[in-house]
Amino acid sequence: MTAAADPVKLMKQEVGKAAAALVKSGTIVGLGTGSTTAFAIQYIGERLKSGELKDIVGVPTSFQAEVLAKEYGIPLTTLDAIDHIDIAIDGADEVDPQKNLIKGGGAAHTREKVVDYLANQFIVVVDGGKVVDKLGSIFAVPVEVIPMAMTPVMNALKKLGGKPELRMGVKKAGPVITDQGNMVIDVRFDDIPDPVNLEKTLNNIPGVLENGIFVNCADIVLVGEVVDNQPVVRQL
Repeated sequence: MTAAADPVKLMKQEVGKAAAALVKSGTIVGLGTGSTTAFAIQYIGERLKSGELKDIVGVPTSFQAEVLAKEYGIPLTTLDAIDHIDIAIDGADEVDPQKNLIKGGGAAHTREKVVDYLANQFIVVVDGGKVVDKLGSIFAVPVEVIPMAMTPVMNALKKLGGKPELRMGVKKAGPVITDQGNMVIDVRFDDIPDPVNLEKTLNNIPGVLENGIFVNCADIVLVGEVVDNQPVVRQL
């Protein structure tokens, strides 16, 4: 299938383009992880190359973002070298009407959370299938855990009413290992009535580094949809 014939790919490109268009010259940009964000990184690179955008530096949230930024000519910096982030662009696995998110499908949610919460403006890019009435409807909550704490954390998650499962690798024998060298437990909850409190409760379990519930941090959510075979971008 060619790109021209694939409306979903075109739609992701349009959402990425819309997010990249919000980046201004002279800013520090958080570069997120995932397929839609990858297009945003590509278009930021193209704007830099054409001279439309000048003097920006990126802070990558994952090895994937770092590789893409280098490929598209975006200069990178680290959190040690800066004191703020102007804008961050990142995807999500779920978005509810309050703009709460579940992230971590790519197991990069810890670094994403550090960068996205630090940003003065956080832009979320998703396709329409990620928009849900209630958090946890489709996606499990990813919990990054240090390897030695795996079993006690699993037990604690069960006590909270969750159904935890260790995330296993694809094309790799054994568990998924994060960029920090930890493991990911995906936890299904029948109901998440209070995402704000659940986020805190999960992070208070000893051995948990971070979880994929993002609350009170998304400023703009750009949603891509395919309508009559044409890509459309709307704001939530």
